[in-house]
Amino acid sequence: MGSMFKELKRECYEANMQLNALGLVIYTFGNVSAVAREAGVFAIKPSGVPYDDLKAEDMVILDYDNTIVEGTMRPSSDTKTHAYLYKNWDDIGGIAHTHATYSVAWAQAQRDIPIFGTTHADHLTADIPCAPPMKDELIQGNYEHNTGIQILDCFRERNLSYSEVEMVLIGNHGPFAWGKNAAKAVYNSKVLEAIAEMAYLTLQINPKAPRLKDALIKKHYERKHGKDAYYGQ
Repeated sequence: MGSMFKELKRECYEANMQLNALGLVIYTFGNVSAVAREAGVFAIKPSGVPYDDLKAEDMVILDYDNTIVEGTMRPSSDTKTHAYLYKNWDDIGGIAHTHATYSVAWAQAQRDIPIFGTTHADHLTADIPCAPPMKDELIQGNYEHNTGIQILDCFRERNLSYSEVEMVLIGNHGPFAWGKNAAKAVYNSKVLEAIAEMAYLTLQINPKAPRLKDALIKKHYERKHGKDAYYGQ
């Protein structure tokens, strides 16, 4: 069991360091978690520790009910959101949350990110959704747990698949992304930030810029993700 946690902590640590290296976090903001499904636990960054001071052994191990299984530090303040998503979405292996500038700007504007170009379509066929700001009674309740509910409600109401749309904006808050492992969650966070910046610039150049046409959306998504995909080796 210990060696499994050691590997899980290492995966989590490396993903958190990558989040910092990619310029997706400010100071101690942001976090990545990694799950071990067979053990029913996940690792997450401790709260408020500068990235330069982090070590793999500092990662905190918890179960899906937020009970600390291993670790001496307080886990990330967003832990309950991660736990809720792991508990409800069986196929995800890692989750990342950032305060990246352009992603947060769209979240603060409470706007979905429209699909304007093929960079976006290479990764998903829908606009990147922005969940509405949380209701007052939920803010005053179990806030981080309710953020998880907020994400699931958004996907349910819009009939979106979390395995196809691996990212979301929380209105007035910021982005969450996930994937098959922690590294993919970080990858998706960087993609989200790039798409957010491109979309912002697009609207500055042409406020009436049209959405990418359906034929190009289908072509670019399917060449990477379809049954006859031919992108890559």
